[in-house]
Amino acid sequence: MPTPTRSLEQIIAAEIDCRVEQVRAAVALLDEGATVPFVARYRKEVTGGLDDTQLRNLEERLGYLRELDERRTAILKSIAEQDKLTPALEVQIREADSKTRLEDLYLPYKPKRRTKAQIAREAGLEPLADALLEDPTLNPEATAAAYVNAEHKIESAKAALDGAKQILMERFAENADLLTRMRTWLWQHALVQSQVAEGKADEGSKFRDYFDHSGKLADIPSHRVLALFRGRKEGVLRVSMTLPEELEKAEPHPCEAMVAHSIGWSHQRRAADDWLRETVRWTWRVKLAVHLETELLGRVREMAEVDAITVFARNMQSLLMAPPAGMRSTLGLDPGLRTGVKAVVVDPTGKLLDHVTVFPHAPQKRWDESLTALGGLCEKHGVELIAIGNGTAGRETDKLAGELLRKLPGLKMHKIMVNESGASIYSASELAAREFPDLDVSYRGAVSIARRLQDPLAELVKIDPESIGVGQYQHDVSQVKLARSLDAVVEDCVNAVGVDVNTASAPLLARIAGLNATLAGNIVEFREQNGCFPSRKALKKVPRLGEKTFEQAAGFLRVTRGEDPLDGSAVHPEAYIVVERIAAKHGRRVEDLIGDMGFLRTLNPADYTCERFGVPTVRDIIGELEKPGRDPRPEFRAVEFREGVEQLKDLKPGMILEGAVTNVTNFGAFVDVGVHQDGLVHISALADRFVKDPHEVVAPGDIVKVKVLEVDLARKRIALTMRLQDPSDARAKAPEPRGPSAGRQPDRSPRKAKPEAAPATSGGMAAVFAEAQQKAKQRRGR
Repeated sequence: MPTPTRSLEQIIAAEIDCRVEQVRAAVALLDEGATVPFVARYRKEVTGGLDDTQLRNLEERLGYLRELDERRTAILKSIAEQDKLTPALEVQIREADSKTRLEDLYLPYKPKRRTKAQIAREAGLEPLADALLEDPTLNPEATAAAYVNAEHKIESAKAALDGAKQILMERFAENADLLTRMRTWLWQHALVQSQVAEGKADEGSKFRDYFDHSGKLADIPSHRVLALFRGRKEGVLRVSMTLPEELEKAEPHPCEAMVAHSIGWSHQRRAADDWLRETVRWTWRVKLAVHLETELLGRVREMAEVDAITVFARNMQSLLMAPPAGMRSTLGLDPGLRTGVKAVVVDPTGKLLDHVTVFPHAPQKRWDESLTALGGLCEKHGVELIAIGNGTAGRETDKLAGELLRKLPGLKMHKIMVNESGASIYSASELAAREFPDLDVSYRGAVSIARRLQDPLAELVKIDPESIGVGQYQHDVSQVKLARSLDAVVEDCVNAVGVDVNTASAPLLARIAGLNATLAGNIVEFREQNGCFPSRKALKKVPRLGEKTFEQAAGFLRVTRGEDPLDGSAVHPEAYIVVERIAAKHGRRVEDLIGDMGFLRTLNPADYTCERFGVPTVRDIIGELEKPGRDPRPEFRAVEFREGVEQLKDLKPGMILEGAVTNVTNFGAFVDVGVHQDGLVHISALADRFVKDPHEVVAPGDIVKVKVLEVDLARKRIALTMRLQDPSDARAKAPEPRGPSAGRQPDRSPRKAKPEAAPATSGGMAAVFAEAQQKAKQRRGR
């Protein structure tokens, strides 16, 4: 149930900065089955214009608060059944605004295994505990002598006092207000400390930065937290929470002082004060220290996970929204040495036309023969683009493609290096097997590389996002939270771009608002059996695609060159009447309105509103008519790797190179400069100003200029800077300890081994998406 002070809608409204009525309307739509992309784009009047960011945050908080209310109801019922629910306690429970606070309040009433305190109560020792606490002038031994009870195995006064101590310790440790104060104080003052486990120094050398390390609990960077916990999981590190030495050795201990203050006791040299002091000390050291250490280390890890998942989601969004090279005939090259280079040709729609294997590199070295074979394919199919995977032998194959361009100048082809991360995952997937049942697995990877150049979004949705490796410590975070976060990003990206229903694959269609894998499969099957859809209305003939699904999905599905010109735009079919009203008023045909920017910009949206469609929707419709079906992704541009720089040993300090950003983490960005090993631009070297978040400066897929600072051949590490005006011997200040592969990719052959990288969700993936979209617009503007 909502709290008496603030309703669920009021809480969310305050958090996402909107009116309660807007939240109430959005919740009603989501509860009816509407999706975030649909509500954000086509229900602006209903929600008062809530955007993607607000709706994603609303959806996330709605789930949390409803779970909180369910738990609140269960706790109230449990305590009431025990006849212990007082009006004051009920108010506290109803006002609890977090699961932690709720569980603290429930702790004294929570059914638990038989504890030492419970045994002591059963032995009749609670009055002794109460007496000594209420009147510390009593002599503990003398008072306890009256509670000796052989039947309950209380054989002496000391045993009675031990039982009374257990009762008070449990009572003190279950004080919700004390727990809240102590938790807050520890969060502000405690440290996370790590030390190498005995005998693990050599075995765990990759964690050497953390063999004797400490950092403030509240401030430790997320990638460092995840490195510590990975080290602990592998048995290399011992991780604990501690206090700074001056606090740990203080007398009294600060946490013991808080316990004493919570019960209104202080040592005044009375008869029972020494015994009470010991009880307070044990409360902290035995009951609370371990409990709060576990909880707070869990909290810092959870925050690190959230941060890491956010990093992954931002990077994934950048990859998905990377500029497409377009619908052009493409030669895909999957480089290899001993096994040869797998070459395929796909048509502008991604359909496989031809394939062959050539062996231009060692040990066969059939260079001229390979050029002849590839040249024949290019001339036969009118190839315009050459996509080269950036794995093993990528630069050598890039050189082969360069010579091919010179031999066939009439074709005016362009060659581009493509990040092939995850291509092998697609190659061996059930989806690829269904699409190419008779094609060798190795060729499927080349097809994926070619299609990834044509349209990154359409191809990457076929691959499990976790296999693409653009995060930090992705395998160390909650896989459920990670999947939910990435699903939201993929959904937002696909619906922002829209898809052609007559060419889209089932995995791409499955990401459209309102659709799922089954319906996407039905659409593809219907298309294969009946031919292309002539209109959006024809989608209603697809089995199991009902009116509600059509409402959710139709606006994001395009039918180009169909029966109705509006079917190729983002105008929803339900709003076609608005366009018809505009056309009728000005005596023009609907198709004549499309693209007539001069005329459309003279229109006043308010003149065409009605009860159902307000100014926001009409404004969107007019904007869409100006550039129907426009792609929000930036213009395509390829990186130009420097000739002669193909291996680590070719790099020299001071070199200025062009490269592509492959991954962005909290401590910097990794850049592919064409030597099969990404270099790191530390956060301090990203710009000539202070950078708090690397995502402020770069995103995966960005093409950047970098200067080589240092090359460590033994460890295969490259230090780069984007501060090109700095002296060549400049070094990034205080680089973060990265631990074992803290987001860095071990080499540029990601298809040979799954990347080590690993990626955060609260706060909403829509925020990430909106931010990245804005940056893309800014880049296009530049």
